[in-house]
Amino acid sequence: MAISPVTLAGRYIRLEPLTLAHVPALAQAGLHPELWRLQPAAINNEHDMHTYVVQALEDQQRGLSLPFAIVRQSDGEVIGSSRYMDIALAHRRLEIGATWLSPACKRSGANTEAKLLLLTHAFESLKLIRVVFKTEVLNQQSRQALARIGAVEEGIFRQHLIAASGRKRDMVYFSILDTEWPAVKAGLLGRLR
Repeated sequence: MAISPVTLAGRYIRLEPLTLAHVPALAQAGLHPELWRLQPAAINNEHDMHTYVVQALEDQQRGLSLPFAIVRQSDGEVIGSSRYMDIALAHRRLEIGATWLSPACKRSGANTEAKLLLLTHAFESLKLIRVVFKTEVLNQQSRQALARIGAVEEGIFRQHLIAASGRKRDMVYFSILDTEWPAVKAGLLGRLR
């Protein structure tokens, strides 16, 4: 089994396979310092965003990730990005990560629907048994959001990653198992209503 680029469409957003053509719109949506404060590296200009997308596409070529642009259905505006990463098909698992949205789209339902689309595809189309999320210990907002959707906190990996600045990053791991997916899905659908 392989994971191939796919468009996942919902009511509010769609997830399109990421391409270099998305760079200008991603830069417009994502050049906000608060988005990158707890990320591996800051994105300060369109050149940084181009480098970010090139790296995502190189990872896709190596079978390590499947990146998406998040596009608002109502007007076709690119509002963020997400991806499948750390793909381990032999173990029927992957991670959903590198997710960010323009600050103007917070609390719009876009993140909830993106998670619903990604998880539905992972569990129902790809027949995976485990989806992982990780976030920095300091990112309380992300930790609370993952708990709210029903992801189970598994533990903290201390000094697990190092940011481009040299800052050591303690990462919290969460997961959703296939047996938990029906309840998580019902919760996500309820939140979108």
